[in-house]
Amino acid sequence: MSASLFEPMQLGDIALANRIVMAPMTRGRAGAGDLPTDLHETYYAQRAGAGLIVAEGTYPSRHGKGYCRTPGIESPAQIDAWRGVTRAVRRQGGAMVLQLMHVGRAATRHNKAADAQTVAPSAIRARGTIYADGHGLVEMETPHALAGHEIAAVIAEYRQAAVNAVAAGFDGVELHCSSGYLPMQFLLACANQRTDGYGGSLTARLRFVVETLEAMAEAIGAGCVGLRICPGNPYNDMHDDDPAVTYGALLDAIAPLGLAYLHVSRSPDPALDAFALARRHFGGAILVNDGFDGASAGRAVASGVGDAVSFARHFIANPDLPARLRRGAPLAAFDRALLYTPGERGYTDYPAYPADVADVEPTAPGQTVAPGGLQS
Repeated sequence: MSASLFEPMQLGDIALANRIVMAPMTRGRAGAGDLPTDLHETYYAQRAGAGLIVAEGTYPSRHGKGYCRTPGIESPAQIDAWRGVTRAVRRQGGAMVLQLMHVGRAATRHNKAADAQTVAPSAIRARGTIYADGHGLVEMETPHALAGHEIAAVIAEYRQAAVNAVAAGFDGVELHCSSGYLPMQFLLACANQRTDGYGGSLTARLRFVVETLEAMAEAIGAGCVGLRICPGNPYNDMHDDDPAVTYGALLDAIAPLGLAYLHVSRSPDPALDAFALARRHFGGAILVNDGFDGASAGRAVASGVGDAVSFARHFIANPDLPARLRRGAPLAAFDRALLYTPGERGYTDYPAYPADVADVEPTAPGQTVAPGGLQS
């Protein structure tokens, strides 16, 4: 029998009340010391009706920070601040994992601590700019090429970040292996020109991602670890001649780990069906992402394209998104100008749909989505 978007499910060791997932979204609201604040507690608690919340990309070490006002999971203060967020979500009956996001070369020193480096598999600068408070758009800088022993240290940082996330009350972690960040930089030859065991052949380029997942799975259990990919994603100056081969090989390599889930974004390459690729190579639960509304998400789950569907844009202006989808209520559009601005405006001030308004016909596909894309 086909599944419903509103049925519970199990992702490894993580129980979900429904199959509607809140995708991770950078929102630029971290406070001093890159701490989550009471605004984060309110924001995520408002959205705890999701079967699973994947919290925003969070740096595992200060070297991995890329954007201004993004949180970390490195210091005791950060762990304690995240504890307040997970408690708020758990009080609402929600489940929550933390996305670990090391940006690698997609960075500027203006957004980092004074003692932090910009690192990557090779000293190849990503073409493009990045925003920094007080500086505006600046060029991304040439990274330091990690030595072999430094790669081991980065993997250890990811492992410790997973331990820290569990200590902060998260149900697990998700490795961000998309958007041109460090794990993706190791995967693709355009950013990885190494000639040691971490570069050269495709097998060697997979090694960093595989070893990082192994380390996190050993630390907190594979049933608490997920992986995020988007085959063919060109963001942050990335290029892959054959993403089907690259990601097919990656998924084959991690198959023995028994991860909780694979989180797959629709490929920007129209010739590549990333969801079908994932089904062929990954035997576990699959979360599909990008471009779904309630109707298409329901069809995706019912047909087995994905086991659950993650939403980014729709969760911004619709904190009660699962309830709206169940009722067929209209979806509000978000204010793009307030995506990354400090404060509560455009963050915690979107209202829930009034309970006393009669149910309506399901929203038409794309009816209320603001134009353009949102990187998540």
